[in-house]
Amino acid sequence: MPDFASYMIIQKPYYLSVNNEIAMFEAAYDAMLPVMLKGPTGCGKTRFVEYMAWRLKRPIITVACHEDLFASDLIGRYLLKNDETVWVDGPLTRAVRMGAICYLDEIVEARKDTTVVIHPLTDNRRTLPVDKKGEVIKAHPNFMLVISYNPGYQSILKDLKQSTRQRFVSMIFDYPKARQEAEIVSSEGNIDMFTAQKLVLLGQKIRNIREHGLTEGASTRLLIYAAQLIKRGVAIEAACHSAVCLPLTDDERLQKTMHELIEDIF
Repeated sequence: MPDFASYMIIQKPYYLSVNNEIAMFEAAYDAMLPVMLKGPTGCGKTRFVEYMAWRLKRPIITVACHEDLFASDLIGRYLLKNDETVWVDGPLTRAVRMGAICYLDEIVEARKDTTVVIHPLTDNRRTLPVDKKGEVIKAHPNFMLVISYNPGYQSILKDLKQSTRQRFVSMIFDYPKARQEAEIVSSEGNIDMFTAQKLVLLGQKIRNIREHGLTEGASTRLLIYAAQLIKRGVAIEAACHSAVCLPLTDDERLQKTMHELIEDIF
């Protein structure tokens, strides 16, 4: 059996609830329902799942999905070890066996034929077929499947099939309200609330210029990065430029616009 303890989150992650997402997740867990989280990059989806794993006292196995993710990367494969062929479970199989929360981050980035393998786990069967071993694994009663993606960023070619979407309880995430976001930035960045509020104001203004060419707004994560640099003595303007503006775009016109926003606010 996999090492249960190594997947546990011991220290409580910081998470500020903004709606009824905690109660909804707990209800889904109790009902053995899979959960889909939708929301922009850096708005707290991953932190939320980590917090819920800690709250529910369950191990968590996270998989960052990408276009080269094959079904065998999730389920497992035979490997050569000491002149012997041995089976090694993939992260999804480990989670199914031990009753962990399996979190597939940015699920739409994975290959379409890969996402199909989760279907039997998301209905009343709650099973995982392992074709290479001729085995069908019944999911542990505490197993939970959670997926996430950013619907605003994905193209039509990278969207979930209806046959997959309709297997999940869905929860919408977005950037927190200004007061809540400032509290998060202040706590996570370990800076004063006044500076945190100004960083949040910058983030909001940058999000408002998305229609002018930015594909993504300034995430809460980037604002926290800026706060952490400021806390360590980096000048506010330089911290915002490096942690917020440069990661968002290479377009010099948009960079100039954001630089002017920084000057106006700070």
